[in-house]
Amino acid sequence: MISQTIQEYNQVVNRCKDTFVKKTADYGTAWRVLRLPSITDQIFIKAQRIRSIQEKGVQLVQDDISSEFVGIINYCVIALIQAALPAGAPMALEAEEVEKLYTAQIQENILLLNAKNHDYGEAWRDMRVSSITDIILMKLYRTKQIEDNQGQTLISEGVEANYRDMINYAVFALIKLNFAPHEATK
Repeated sequence: MISQTIQEYNQVVNRCKDTFVKKTADYGTAWRVLRLPSITDQIFIKAQRIRSIQEKGVQLVQDDISSEFVGIINYCVIALIQAALPAGAPMALEAEEVEKLYTAQIQENILLLNAKNHDYGEAWRDMRVSSITDIILMKLYRTKQIEDNQGQTLISEGVEANYRDMINYAVFALIKLNFAPHEATK
């Protein structure tokens, strides 16, 4: 089952990365101006919209919830990249460098996925997408609290762990929503 999960995971993140790379071509690295709390708030807006659509059963804006989960993944990767870049890193980054940074963050997440799937036995497969949304929102509230406390925690993991968990939960949601793979156009 784990090889199926890795295959599905890679298909989902490859589509997310394709979107990210294309947006980088369109917008450059304008996201570099965002501080971590601003990125967290962007993710929060996307998760709140998903929950609102799930609860109302209707949406008035065209973007479906799958695209919002993609946005959650990509903003979490942005947060991880921002946190890892040195303070003096330039605002404008080359597209090739951004793609390498994205890939490196996802590779870290795959290691986390393997460890957690080993321990939890792929319990996420029995979860509802609405529950996954709630967990992402909970992780966002945790992240916001840690940020409000200037990163200080007594016993909890930091914001990086929460961003990584949100990526994995959003990927799980997209797998459950049959976010079908496609050939990336280059």
